[in-house]
Amino acid sequence: MLSGADRAALEPHLERVSFRNGDIIARAGDPADSVCFPLTGIAAVLDTLEDDRRYAVALVGNEGFIGWPVLLGNDRWPHDVVMRAEDGVAMRLRADHLQTAINAQPNIRVVLLRFTGVLMSQMARTIVSSLAHSIERRMARWILLYHDRVRGDEICMTHEEFRLMLGVRRSSVTDALHRLEESQAIRSTRGSLMVRDRDALLELVGDTYGYAEQEYRRLLPASGATDCGKLR
Repeated sequence: MLSGADRAALEPHLERVSFRNGDIIARAGDPADSVCFPLTGIAAVLDTLEDDRRYAVALVGNEGFIGWPVLLGNDRWPHDVVMRAEDGVAMRLRADHLQTAINAQPNIRVVLLRFTGVLMSQMARTIVSSLAHSIERRMARWILLYHDRVRGDEICMTHEEFRLMLGVRRSSVTDALHRLEESQAIRSTRGSLMVRDRDALLELVGDTYGYAEQEYRRLLPASGATDCGKLR
């Protein structure tokens, strides 16, 4: 959705950076002095409570960017952002360079704010799912969100990462994984899982998955997103 002039305003200032699975991309409270456009890997947005309990609230892959607080006038990161599922590469851009580019090419702000709106939709559905649905259904939704953003059907996920997403005990994570395996939707191994039947996961999650993905296709129509998933 960026014109040649938009891209020309950004490209000279983009820096290629690499992250290992588990690396911290941003830490809550630190200065928000850059934005990142992931090319590979998944950036998990985590909210932290006072007792250091962390919960996943959103995922971003190469369909979007990390650093929306900069666009909203916030000079501090409100969340932790951690690379998940696989090693990743991103293009990083300093906030001052982004602002200069936006001043020259206002359409850049429009495109980035559209994605920010889509991300808010994803967060809202995360809240609704956490309040209304079973652990199994919530897990299936998170698996779909990860599956959209990895390069194949295998997702490197530990029980601890599922616990962060679901806010439950590890034993509950194990039980939910077993139920999804029994339905033949996934195959779980130590430290990873394989999506075997995406349609079965879609049937299970219902309408808590799909709205944000539809909004992505509507608001960012030049992105090449496919039907309700595999956003890249």
